[in-house]
Order: sequence, then C-alpha cells, then structure tokens
Amino acid sequence: MSDKNIPGQTITSLIADLKDARQRTLALLAGLDQQQIIGPQLDIVNPLLWEIGHAAYFHELWTLRHSNGADSFLKNADELYDSITIAHDDRWHLPLLSLEKTKSYMQQVLDAEINHLQNQKVTARDIYLTRYAVFHEDMHTEAYTYSRRTLNYPCPVFSNNVLQDVAYDAGPLEGDASIPASEFLLGASKNANFCFDNEKWQHPVSIKPFAIARAATSYQQYANFVEDGGYKEPQFWDEKGWSWLQQNNISLPNGWKKDRNGHWLIKHFDQWLAMRPHAAIVHVNWYEASAWCRWAGRRLPIEAEWELAACGPEANKPLYPWGNEAPAAKHVNMDARAMRTIDVGALPAGDSFYGCRQMLGNVWEWTADTFKPYPGFVADMYQDYSQPLFGQTKVLRGGAWPTRSRMIRNSWRNYYGAERNDVFAGFRTCAL
Repeated sequence: MSDKNIPGQTITSLIADLKDARQRTLALLAGLDQQQIIGPQLDIVNPLLWEIGHAAYFHELWTLRHSNGADSFLKNADELYDSITIAHDDRWHLPLLSLEKTKSYMQQVLDAEINHLQNQKVTARDIYLTRYAVFHEDMHTEAYTYSRRTLNYPCPVFSNNVLQDVAYDAGPLEGDASIPASEFLLGASKNANFCFDNEKWQHPVSIKPFAIARAATSYQQYANFVEDGGYKEPQFWDEKGWSWLQQNNISLPNGWKKDRNGHWLIKHFDQWLAMRPHAAIVHVNWYEASAWCRWAGRRLPIEAEWELAACGPEANKPLYPWGNEAPAAKHVNMDARAMRTIDVGALPAGDSFYGCRQMLGNVWEWTADTFKPYPGFVADMYQDYSQPLFGQTKVLRGGAWPTRSRMIRNSWRNYYGAERNDVFAGFRTCAL
C-alpha cells in the first residue's frame, strides 16, 4: 500500500478495530477487584494492571512517538511499561498508576491515535504501525483470557457471545486427508497487506506425501490415552517431557479431575464442567501432544505440512483454508464467540481444499518444529517480537477460540515454550 492510495474505508475500518480491541481489554477487566488486577507473582502471567497499561504504551510508542514525534502522556511511561527493559518479576513492584488513572492514560492514547488517523496526512507506515498495535493488543487480550483461567477468575462476558449455537455440537470427524508430494511456497507473500517478520518471506520447500487428520484431537481421544495410563508410562515421553512430568508432579492434564461417579470434569475459568467428548482438547503442552502421538502411533506435523494442508495446492495461496473471504462465524470458532472449544466436526464451511476442518480457530495446534527464522530473516521495527524466541520455543499454527479473527491467516506463526499447558493449545496429527 503506497501513501497515495490509502482508501478512507481502510482508515474507518482501522479506527473500528482500535475501538474494538480496547473494548475487549476493558471487558476482560470487568468484575475484578483491586487485588485481582494485580494477582499473584507467577512466571506465566503478568499483573493485569501492568499489562493493560503496557498495551496502551505500545500503541503510544509506535503510532504516536516513533511515527509522529509526539511526547508521551506520561513522563515515566518507559520506566513503567517497556517490556524489553523491565524484568518480568519486577512488574509486580512498580509504582503503577491506579486503575482509573491507567484507564485515563489508555483513553488519551486511543483518542490521539484516532485523531491522527482522521485529521493528519496518513502514510502507509501509519497504517502498518497502527495495525501492528491493534494486533499486539489482540494478543494481549488472549493472554488476559488465559490468565483469568489460570488465576481462577470468573469467565468473562463479551457482547458477541453466542454460547449455545447448535452448529457447535456436530460430533467427531474421523479420518485423514491424503496430501500428495508438493513443491510448496512456505510463508507470507510480499503482496500481503500485513505480516510479521517471522512470516517473511515465501520460500520453496519440498514436501513428501503425507496424511494429516481432518480434525484436531478431541477430549475423548485424549482421555483414552489418560485412562490407558499414559501419564505413568515413560515409553510415551521424551526425556525432557518425562522430566517435566516428574518435576511438576503431574499425573493428569491441566484442569482435569473426576466426579464422584468417575466422569471427567474440565476446569473452565473458576468452574468445573462435564467433559464434552467431541470438543477439541485444549490446555495441553508440546510434551503432552507428543506423548499422545507415541501412544497412538501418530506424529505431529511439521509446519510446512500444516500450511500446505491449510492452503491447498494452488500457486496463489489463499489467505484462509476456504479462500480469501474474511473469517466469519460459519468458518471459524474465534473471537471468543463460543467461549470454549467446540466439537471438532463443526463448521464445515471452513474446510480447506484437502478437507481439513477448523485449521483456523478452536485451538492453537502444536507442530513438530522448533521456532526458527525463515531464510533471509530481517527483524521488523519491533526487534524483540521474534528473535529472542528463536530456538527456544515450538511453533503453533491456526489460532484458538479467543484469538481475534481479524489478525489470523494461514501463514501466521505462534510460538510458546514446550512446557506451556496454560495457553489455548491443542493439536492435530499425521500418520506415521
């Protein structure tokens, strides 16, 4: 997009996204008391009061200060909210603003961003940086969501919730999609409206024939492994995975227990609900996904296989498994509409060319790959987005039920440590 042809519709849409992202942030604070917005010091969460200020700071830093030379609304913004220089454990001990003053700062930044988009000469760089900041806030609202579950806070309520859509209860989807050998362009096209540095750029890879599950692994499929003693048998775990189990005294997946009648209950925020057998398993880590594969005689896909299964064989790769139409409720379980994972057989309108279902939404899907740069990698302006995690994390693909559909696409790469069983991650598998 050049500076000369930025349509007004683009600016209008971007302003709507800015407002929507902020509404989601505020909705995730609703109902929490002063103690809850700080919370306990844990490695896997941030204090919410710090995190919402950090998200606003990111908007201000890139869209107002770096792009337009503006001063910060706070004299000590960098000392409070710069995640690169402020150690994680220090975030509980900063002289943070009160909630009301934090919200005021957030609103000042938002108003200034919108004013700039409406009243100044907007450049392609302005559009890119603003979109980046929206997606950054979207990623944090997903983090606020799993943090509420980790901390046993009540389930949040959003204006778009449709909790009992009959389309969600569609049962299982068995079988594999057979995918022939392919010369495939992995990564984002240089014609993309937006992508992150770790998606750049498309490069050819040779993929051998493989067969991949049409659907993600379900709770019942995973429960069969648990009930077969999978957490007690070292043969199913690699050395690091077995060490993780033993060191953390783990004998069940995160948030599982049985009721007095021997039926599985699954933790949903601060509640325990009956297991829905055909819904996609979530809150399992890479070690657990890999162990299930060994038990089942399967394997995790490499990310090139996953992207090919999502895109199909066309030279002009579609943005989404079903084509280039923007994601809608008929295609994906995203945007926290359902507030949970749904049956793996649901939403056939979102199928890929090869018949793979829900490759976007429902759960992030672990792949076999360690997160690494593509050939010729060059860091974007936010240099700590990808680089520090190369070689340290595993790649996930596809997005989960709270992920915002406006930011997802087939080439999107997510990454978490192999031990993370608190995030919205599940998996689909390939035949050996």
